[in-house]
Amino acid sequence: MNVIIDYKVGNIGSISRGLTRAGIDAKISANPEDIKQAEILFLPGVGAFKDAMEDLVKTGLVPLINDHVTQGKLLVGICLGMQLLFDSSTEYGHTKGLGYIPGEVVYLDIEKKVPHMGWNQLMFNQDNHTLKYINENDYVYFVHSYYANTAPDNVVAYTDYDINIPAIVRRDNVIGMQFHPEKSGQVGLQLLKAIKEMTS
Repeated sequence: MNVIIDYKVGNIGSISRGLTRAGIDAKISANPEDIKQAEILFLPGVGAFKDAMEDLVKTGLVPLINDHVTQGKLLVGICLGMQLLFDSSTEYGHTKGLGYIPGEVVYLDIEKKVPHMGWNQLMFNQDNHTLKYINENDYVYFVHSYYANTAPDNVVAYTDYDINIPAIVRRDNVIGMQFHPEKSGQVGLQLLKAIKEMTS
């Protein structure tokens, strides 16, 4: 069983439909027993880091998510869900994150229009199974105003939007995508397909 963590964020339905299209059965749930039994946990997110982190803590599920990661099972953060994987964020003050990947989420202080919204290319930073079914320079769909400032070792792929923005990050069994794979057409589905294979 795979689970999309339900902590009342707005894009859960969209992610659920995207996973179904990619052949991944995933239950939307905040039930602790479901979290314990999940092979893959998907952490969605929209809005502000501070609010999302507070809402996630309120569910009481964070210790179970920690256990999931400690057991070596996959945790996949999507969009704001990816940002929550990091140590902290500066959005609306300093907020502590889940701390699975070293780094801080900071404002996209660039000349180009913010929020970064639309289709951008992926450039590969390292060889990784998540990239198995896509090509370098494939396009995916972004919507965000903050980005993860992290070491290159944690970055699987990035996009160029005035600066290099980490687009896919990974540390061991924790994976994050800054863009929306469920809104990224065939490329997004292929990325999810590769993740599904990592449990077989």
